[in-house]
Amino acid sequence: MPVKPPYGLLAEFGEADALVAAAERVRSAGYTRTEAFAPYPLPEAAHALGYRRTGVPAVIFLGGLLGCVGGFGMEYWISVIDYPENVGGRPLNSWPVFVPVAFELTVLTAALVGLIGLLVLCGLPRFHHPLFGVERFGRAAIDRFFLCIETADPKYDPAGTRAFLDGLSPLAVEEVPG
Repeated sequence: MPVKPPYGLLAEFGEADALVAAAERVRSAGYTRTEAFAPYPLPEAAHALGYRRTGVPAVIFLGGLLGCVGGFGMEYWISVIDYPENVGGRPLNSWPVFVPVAFELTVLTAALVGLIGLLVLCGLPRFHHPLFGVERFGRAAIDRFFLCIETADPKYDPAGTRAFLDGLSPLAVEEVPG
């Protein structure tokens, strides 16, 4: 059976400030495939690692726009072209009547496209992550802070990266099995 290469190196820290400082040093050293884990939201760590905003809001807006245009187009097609029926002397293209359906389709399409876009951009569903194989990583939900550098990083060197992480004064550095 072929041996899978390791996923990366995981450094454990006892305080949030130590994690943020380590994340800043990791980014300034040129590592790009990194991830920080904390028991509570830590926007400073995301900023220190240089995370950018995702494209989810733009995807949701485009989905809503598509739903709105599709709703108006569908109702126009039905009322004017496919089945024109003069009811109460109103014009066939009576756009105020189209607003409720177009609004509902805007919301529905935006929600569905947003959900699908979020799942795709986050790489979900992912039923297993290599970090779950590290016993100490369970403390990331309780009281510890972790920083992972993946082997997929162009600057990753097994010995050099481990020495770099050891220089950040973590509680422990552990290899994450692949």
